[in-house]
Amino acid sequence: CSFIFNGPVGVALKKTPLYEFHRAQGGKMVEFAGWSMPVQYKDSHINSHMHTRQHCSIFDVSHMLQTKVYGRDGVKFIESLIVGDIVELKDNQGTLSLFTNAKGGIMDDLIVTKTDQGYLYVVSNAGCADKDSAHMQANKRQTYLEAFASELFICLFMLNAGPSMAQVLQKGVGDDLRKLTFMTSVLTPVFGIQGCRVTRCGYTGEDGVEISVPSGDVVSLTEKLLADTEVKLAGLGARDSLRLEAGLCLYGNDIDETTTPVEASLVWTIGKRRRQARDFPGADIIVPQIKAKTQRKRVGLISTGPPVRQHTPILSSDGRVIGEVTSGCPSPCLKQNVAMGYVEAGFSKVGTSIQVEVRKKVVPAVVSKMPFVPTKYYMGQ
Repeated sequence: CSFIFNGPVGVALKKTPLYEFHRAQGGKMVEFAGWSMPVQYKDSHINSHMHTRQHCSIFDVSHMLQTKVYGRDGVKFIESLIVGDIVELKDNQGTLSLFTNAKGGIMDDLIVTKTDQGYLYVVSNAGCADKDSAHMQANKRQTYLEAFASELFICLFMLNAGPSMAQVLQKGVGDDLRKLTFMTSVLTPVFGIQGCRVTRCGYTGEDGVEISVPSGDVVSLTEKLLADTEVKLAGLGARDSLRLEAGLCLYGNDIDETTTPVEASLVWTIGKRRRQARDFPGADIIVPQIKAKTQRKRVGLISTGPPVRQHTPILSSDGRVIGEVTSGCPSPCLKQNVAMGYVEAGFSKVGTSIQVEVRKKVVPAVVSKMPFVPTKYYMGQ
């Protein structure tokens, strides 16, 4: 399995606070969203992927944009830009949402957490960081934004995997992690490091957390976590195949400004109150699509034979082009090729037999439900 990340030639890449640590640990560095990031370490991609599923891995995601939204009208402000219902969130609860434009297209996906410290904590994608920041700044009114773009508070990393994550992290926090359920967040010291925000979420389908930590302490915290034999470092390669097995979108591949939430099978991100009020960008286009059928739909695909990659044509049984793959790879867990892409709505039903064209050869495939590998998010006991 191979992953290729290409960037502009001659452009200086940004570096996370863990850059030198990655290199010292044998990380193979590549360009990703304008940053120099590890694609893998000494372990093979497959071994790293399976270790994450079976034990615990650390992913550096400090290239992502972290933003605090303050102000009396902070919730109204963020709701004016996204499809989610933030009003209904409890303190320290978060939700996945979408920035949308006037045409109903997805500008980015993001997580918004309503904290009990009087601000909203927003995490969005590195590749959209400049666009997201400019979008929020251009639309702010009685609120103000503070982006974590300083050296003081920049690093975010993800500690992910099923049974091991909570076992490993519990040793370093005073709070009982059984109280921290999926999509909730807490400010807490972690292994003695003050000012950390721990959010239970993840991009692999496993039980995981994202830890926002002062950049000056991130190497120390990473070393403390790696002292546990359950924990290893993992790179972009494993992260990509893990998120694809979990049926999760990668912005720029599976969703973009030409895709609506309905086409992308992300209707569940649109709050019921927001649908009724139609008070988010593009609502007059998006809401009618919920009841009416769109012309195309994001679906999961399973195939055998040669791997299915992005831009692979999807064909009907009689050879007509009906769509295109947006992400695909061999699944280390299933030993089959998994992919997602967009097809004409008439071919979107689970179980539909279709074909994919790989290296000018037609390969049989079937529309599959997602996630391909069951998720293990911690919902409480």
